[in-house]
Amino acid sequence: MKLWGGRFTKETNQLVHNFNASISFDQKFFEQDIEGSIAHVTMLAKQGIITNDERDQITSGLSSILEDILKGILEIGMEHEDIHSFVEAHLIERIGAAGKKLHTGRSRNDQVALDMKLYTRDELGVIDSLTKELLVSIHTIMESNLETFMPGFTHLQKAQPVTLAHHFGAYFEMFKRDRGRLHDITKRMNLSPIGSGALAGTTYPLDRDYTSSLLGFDGPTLNSMDSVSDRDYLIELLSALSTIMMHLSRFCEEIIIWNSNEYRFVELDDAYSTGSSIMPQKKNPDIAELVRGKTGRVYGSLMALLTVMKGLPLAYNKDMQEDKEYTFDAIDTVKGCLALFNGMVSTMKFNKEVMAQSAKNGFTNATDAADYLVNKGIPFRDAHGVIGQLVLYCIDKDIALEQMSLEEFRQISPVFEEDIYEAISLTTCVNKRNTIGAPGKQAMTQVLKLNEEYLNL
Repeated sequence: MKLWGGRFTKETNQLVHNFNASISFDQKFFEQDIEGSIAHVTMLAKQGIITNDERDQITSGLSSILEDILKGILEIGMEHEDIHSFVEAHLIERIGAAGKKLHTGRSRNDQVALDMKLYTRDELGVIDSLTKELLVSIHTIMESNLETFMPGFTHLQKAQPVTLAHHFGAYFEMFKRDRGRLHDITKRMNLSPIGSGALAGTTYPLDRDYTSSLLGFDGPTLNSMDSVSDRDYLIELLSALSTIMMHLSRFCEEIIIWNSNEYRFVELDDAYSTGSSIMPQKKNPDIAELVRGKTGRVYGSLMALLTVMKGLPLAYNKDMQEDKEYTFDAIDTVKGCLALFNGMVSTMKFNKEVMAQSAKNGFTNATDAADYLVNKGIPFRDAHGVIGQLVLYCIDKDIALEQMSLEEFRQISPVFEEDIYEAISLTTCVNKRNTIGAPGKQAMTQVLKLNEEYLNL
């Protein structure tokens, strides 16, 4: 039975029904649909629009439907057009005429807008928790690696020495911003559309403030046309999820590089790696590669919804039904990626000696060698040239700067003294950089304390 069948004299073509129906995917928010309906009838009874007995019958019927779905006793059938039709049909079947009053004072337009907001708000909380769990894992790695030296890069070329704690700290800041975006979206979207009707409200004396409070909203939306046609919060969500995936993808790219035979900075746990069907020596970073690949999938959802919305006149249009599959898929993808990535990162091993040796071999202390000369009174531009000559010399000899003898240093510049070795050691290069945000141990200790406060550890 269709909710709108009275106007029509013959059945919808089956292909049209299948094309139009959304129950195959909007069944995902059956709990939110029932939660919203219970709040709606509670408000209707408060306002005297239905009786308390009718409210109790409807609430009891809805609760029994929810319980049976959760237990697997009641299966959501594809013969219904959407989850709203399914719930209402089963309610009427269970409690009779009182069930027909469930839809009083509302439209499917404001009902689906409500369901989607409730579902999105719930999922935002889950994604926020997963992101926080990843931040805790990153923080734990940072705490243990304040003196794990490694090369920092620009242009994928070794640049200056940093620590693993400092490198991971960059991702801590990224995911912290991601959480901020999730919180902003939650705050901005937390207004209830229910009671807006199809587009122009209703003549029933609804108490929209009351319904909003029952459902944990900050209040009702203030324009009924916008209420049923707003998908801004979903576009914001997909944008935020795309940014999370971009950060995960960047991180994965580095882990893939670090896991290569050429780098050997990390070793992935067997539980988060796979092998080759033909090459027995292989240990592939498949999880990192899949997360990197699925980033494009989430980007696609954002672009698709922006395209759907770009030409729609007010108010509701059926095009908007497309929002659900994009959003559901993006949410599920991000949740899975966050959980798997966290497991991969928290179990991988770091080859600290290899990292430190890579920093030395890459002349990452060259800038500090130039600063050493500046402190001896040589202009920086001249010092830059001297160190360039030293690097060329070392490349020719296949040695690092700290492996040169003092005599070799002085052949290029007589200013060098025995203290050059201390000046260009990785420990000195890193730990003398102690302005907040720098990799020095003192600065990083401050940052770790701030991170602990942020995470409430």
